[in-house]
Amino acid sequence: MTQEQWGVLQDRLCKTIGENNYRTWIKPLRFEGTENGVAIVAAPTTFMGNYVSQTFGDVMLSQMNAVGSDVRRIHFRVMPSANSPTRPSLPTESEKPAGQDAMTQPNTSDLLPGAPLDRRFTFETFVVGKPNELAHAAARRVAEGGPVTFNPLFLYGGVGLGKTHLMHAIAWELRARNPELNVLYLSAEQFMYRFVQALRDRRMMDFKSIFRSVDVLMVDDVQFIAGKDSTQEEFFHTFNALVDQNKQIIISADRAPDEIKDLENRIRSRLQSGLVVDLHPTDYELRLGILQNKVDAQRVHYPDVTLENGVLEFLAHRISTNVRVLEGALTRLFAFASLVGRKVGLDLTQECLADVLRASERKVSIDEIQRKVAEHYNIRLADMIGPKRTRAFARPRQVAMYLCKQLTSRSLPEIGKRFGGRDHTTVMHGVRRIEELSRQDGQMAEDLELLRRALEA
Repeated sequence: MTQEQWGVLQDRLCKTIGENNYRTWIKPLRFEGTENGVAIVAAPTTFMGNYVSQTFGDVMLSQMNAVGSDVRRIHFRVMPSANSPTRPSLPTESEKPAGQDAMTQPNTSDLLPGAPLDRRFTFETFVVGKPNELAHAAARRVAEGGPVTFNPLFLYGGVGLGKTHLMHAIAWELRARNPELNVLYLSAEQFMYRFVQALRDRRMMDFKSIFRSVDVLMVDDVQFIAGKDSTQEEFFHTFNALVDQNKQIIISADRAPDEIKDLENRIRSRLQSGLVVDLHPTDYELRLGILQNKVDAQRVHYPDVTLENGVLEFLAHRISTNVRVLEGALTRLFAFASLVGRKVGLDLTQECLADVLRASERKVSIDEIQRKVAEHYNIRLADMIGPKRTRAFARPRQVAMYLCKQLTSRSLPEIGKRFGGRDHTTVMHGVRRIEELSRQDGQMAEDLELLRRALEA
């Protein structure tokens, strides 16, 4: 094959695979001659050569024969650097794989951006409840592989609600099902760092080749790139290149795409084009399930520790905003109980976790609870606190007492004093009555959860 035939081949490839693909993948290549029926083609990077070989190799070989060459095989290699101008020899027949030759040289590992996956974060360890069941189902569907059904999958929610857990679980499952799959998981901050590094080192072609040749791209905390114009530009083009190749993209953020400030509209539109799923704040049942799931792991490390009844329920009620804080509190409890040789009861829990419990209740006061409950049941605050005992006022009063007991550290006498000077036994009776009703009456359980969420928001 001659250089003239290579020029004709390029024109034909441009028409065959499209101008964008040609400009990105074929134009940077350099034809270096033919030896014994093998065309030698140099690529700027290992990733580019491998990608072209796998994606366009057969088309190139067919077109080479169509323009009159007698090429039987294409050998891709890396363009020599200034320090190594000599061309390496062709591999022997015993070294050659079938089809196009695999790329050799050089090492681009310094630009490889994959973040390590946490082995604890699998689907088996993810506790499913109403607030996260849709996100879990969507993540499961993507992890099954196969045809892309929604692209991208966008998961969002507050800190400690399970976004990163699901991202890691998807990556583990994809790799288990297909070890050959090129799954790339990283944070948006790492994406930006690698992008800046490639710009600085004048290795943008390497960067583009790495990110646009993956099978699945997973980017955590994408809100980090908002306001960073150059990074957003490259992210947009990477996104489009992968979608055009029907490759799966999975994104997470701390808020919905339309709520991320300083995010370019075209990126926002792209992120909204797939399935956008919200991980809602955890409810009591989900928090309790998470704690029960974590207890077994703690007992492996602290087999001597005894856990008394009511502790997990207490923690699930009191630490409601962040699952990581909840899990950390349980770990601290077991470690503390093991060190001091005591059972994990409510007294030890309040002693050991005093700072965590104070922080979790900081936003909630008895006044706020009373006002919110009165609004919820559409009664006057004065009637709820006052002496009237009719059911329309007594039940909301008991609900407010129950929430004060669960969401604040106030004692029963203190709570009773704020409800018209009632005795602590009255408060205790009210709390127990609401506990019973919440187990028997679905509407009461729902009212309590709505009120708790509103107060802790």
